[in-house]
Amino acid sequence: MVAKIGTKSPQIQVSKWVQGLPTNIDKEKDNVILVEVFQVNCPGCFLYGIPQAIDIYQRYRKDGVVVLGVATAFEDFDKNTLENLELLLSKGEVIGETLKVLGQYGQLVDGNKLPYKIPFPVAMDLLVKETDQISQTKIDEIIETNVPGFDSYNTAQKDEIIERVKHYLKSKEYSARTFDEFGLRGTPSSILIDKKGILRDVVFGTNDFLEENIKKLLNE
Repeated sequence: MVAKIGTKSPQIQVSKWVQGLPTNIDKEKDNVILVEVFQVNCPGCFLYGIPQAIDIYQRYRKDGVVVLGVATAFEDFDKNTLENLELLLSKGEVIGETLKVLGQYGQLVDGNKLPYKIPFPVAMDLLVKETDQISQTKIDEIIETNVPGFDSYNTAQKDEIIERVKHYLKSKEYSARTFDEFGLRGTPSSILIDKKGILRDVVFGTNDFLEENIKKLLNE
């Protein structure tokens, strides 16, 4: 089941806490929680998502905001690995498309390193090898999460969408539990949870209202 806005947030499922002490949603009671979900091989995560999360951490950590990072993998499974996450956090080194794009933007130092450190706890999503057959239930779940108004499409458009989903599922080597449980559409994604542990917001891509929403939750 995909977590719903306005209901109790599920726990984040991780394989390892690579940085910081192990924690989870239920252990951060009475705090506003921001979970920043990214992939190691995701340039946009390091240009936008992670710098924004670091800014929130630095400005609001003393006001009752907890920031947690979760590295996930829904593609490029050879690059979005625990080993590359450990390399990132221990030495600041980036790989793949992140290395290429950040280099083009002049966002690296010493050739392949981030100019900043991630200061908050970071875990690796729990990846489970896909062994099940592609079921209609899985297809329906992905469409429901990612294609609003699917029923309004004509038959040809619906068939095309279904084929794209089938192709995605065939190429999906692993299922990332936190990514899937929160119904994420990609990275970077921000998950916002209030002081009572209720899921309040899930945003894919740039999040222009993140700080505003955090302030509202702090005042509740």
